[in-house]
Amino acid sequence: MSAMLRHDMIEIVGKEFLTSNIEAGEYSYVQAAGGKIQLEKKVGHAVTHFKLDMRFEMEDVVVLIETKQKYVDNDEQQLREYLEEERAIHPENKAICILANTNDDKLKVWKSFVDDEHVLKDEAMLERMDHYVRLFKINKSNDRETVLKNTYSLNELLHKKDIDENLRSQFVGTCLLYIKYLVKKKKIVLITKEFVNSMKDLWNLMTPKGIRGAIEGVLSDLLDGSDNKTKKIELLQKNVLENQKVRALKTIDWVEILETIMLDIYRYIDTDSSEGQDILNMFFIAFNKYTGKADKNQAFTPDHITEFMCRVTGVDRTKRILDATCGSGSFLVQAMVKELADCRRGKREDEAKDLMRKVREEHIYGIEVEEKAYGLSITNMLIHGDGNSNIKFGSCFDLKEFIIDANPDIILMNPPYNAKPIGIPEKYKANWGNSKNGKEDPTKGLIFIHYLSDIIKEMNDKREANSQPRKIVKMAVLLPVAAAIGTSKIIKYEKIAMLENNTLEAVFTLPNEIFYPGASASACCMVFTLGEPHVKADGTVKETFFGYYKEDGFKKKKNLGRVEQFDDEGNSKWKVIEEEWLRLFRNHKSIDGLSATAEVNGTDEWLCEAYMKTDYTKLCEEDFQRTLNNYLAYLIKEGKIYES
Repeated sequence: MSAMLRHDMIEIVGKEFLTSNIEAGEYSYVQAAGGKIQLEKKVGHAVTHFKLDMRFEMEDVVVLIETKQKYVDNDEQQLREYLEEERAIHPENKAICILANTNDDKLKVWKSFVDDEHVLKDEAMLERMDHYVRLFKINKSNDRETVLKNTYSLNELLHKKDIDENLRSQFVGTCLLYIKYLVKKKKIVLITKEFVNSMKDLWNLMTPKGIRGAIEGVLSDLLDGSDNKTKKIELLQKNVLENQKVRALKTIDWVEILETIMLDIYRYIDTDSSEGQDILNMFFIAFNKYTGKADKNQAFTPDHITEFMCRVTGVDRTKRILDATCGSGSFLVQAMVKELADCRRGKREDEAKDLMRKVREEHIYGIEVEEKAYGLSITNMLIHGDGNSNIKFGSCFDLKEFIIDANPDIILMNPPYNAKPIGIPEKYKANWGNSKNGKEDPTKGLIFIHYLSDIIKEMNDKREANSQPRKIVKMAVLLPVAAAIGTSKIIKYEKIAMLENNTLEAVFTLPNEIFYPGASASACCMVFTLGEPHVKADGTVKETFFGYYKEDGFKKKKNLGRVEQFDDEGNSKWKVIEEEWLRLFRNHKSIDGLSATAEVNGTDEWLCEAYMKTDYTKLCEEDFQRTLNNYLAYLIKEGKIYES
């Protein structure tokens, strides 16, 4: 075995990734924190070791290396201290921790945690920095599938505990808030079994009433300073803590539930990293799908689609976001997470904090009319780092002034496709005939867009009267394909009306069963620029981009829903597909079988299938047989041929 010198290690990992803040290339966490007192305050206790031999950083991954002539088991504690300090100062980072000998080439590598469970036994030699970055991409696949499996098991546990199905999402969200509060209060950086056991000991000493009271106290503290705090607390009490079946839970039940949520869910999402936030979003959406079956048409937007829509509309730290039918808050959460991440770009820590405060207080606006969904959206925002202050309870049709005050730059929505006409203003139902007294919205959600575009027009009319520049708003909205095809007179009217003051920028046909498990609707995403007429003053029409985006790299799995797929190297297939979707859209590029551009009006079909060319190179005999079978099935259904 040859000796491994410090210089050699730096060259192997990559000297361009080495970060040092004191002499001899070492990294001091005291220096990084601004002093020992500040470091100990962040960590929550006195520190013994704070000078790390080598620290490397690439993207959001750090490699921490401590060298010894010949390391022993006790040296692991020292490395564990460095990891704790790293997480206290840079909670967004993912970490690889290494003990390396200098008198030979022996080393020991851990991923995320320095314990026996997280040793990487296959890592027998030092590697380049990009190798360690890829390790987390592989883990992303494992973590996500693990959380999905745990989500299913958690739902089964709550079923066993007799918690009502329509209550479970809010119940779990409330428990997550409580756990997050405890972890933060106790300044816990890593969720260990020892910590979980200490909490179990505490809970076992409490009565069920005491546990419920502790959770209520946490909710009250978290909502301090929030708009309409009393109403929010009241709803969370009524829908969760005062529920008869929740009150029936015994201490032993509470301990089992809280332990399961902490170990199986929270430990994967207890960081401020973007990956941690992504997994949290995925958990909430997956759990909502398992438990939201009271309404079979309820459509929980997958987190990768919300993220795509945020990127399409250009969400960043400067934008005010509105979702007028926010449901559980998935669009608002995704937008807030993106804006908060953008706050750090090119900014000092103090500048970033000011920007992040502004985002939470002034950039996120939501409206929700359904009581349980409203409570869930509040909980969801709090778990992700607050931003709940500007979420209103009520119908968007009754909150026009709130929308005007929100002054949105971007609107993101997945409106209810089957909203009851009774809640829609009369002026929008003039041509509905008997449908105005029906059970479903005949516009398939288009009426919500029409209403919001009218508000933007009203705002612009006032601006013009005051010699102010017009307000241009980007909107991305999920709708059923029936709204894009528009065969009924009512839908055609809505489409024509939308193009009077707004531009249809794009329509994306999305994968089949995008909401599985849940609503079965085939969906598309429409992108508008509100405040810019589709037909310009000189009579020209901008071509609309159409994407036939049916493949997103997700596959259905039993009891897990649609699961993200990864290649052999752990790279997300969706991320590659997403970049291609965005590239085609931004460049207005037509690809046979995938995209097209066309000048359209309100009477035209707004789907790519009507304008794109078929890519015949991908057709095979199975495609012909499938089409033939579908046609024969249609003829039988219509009674035009009969089975003998």
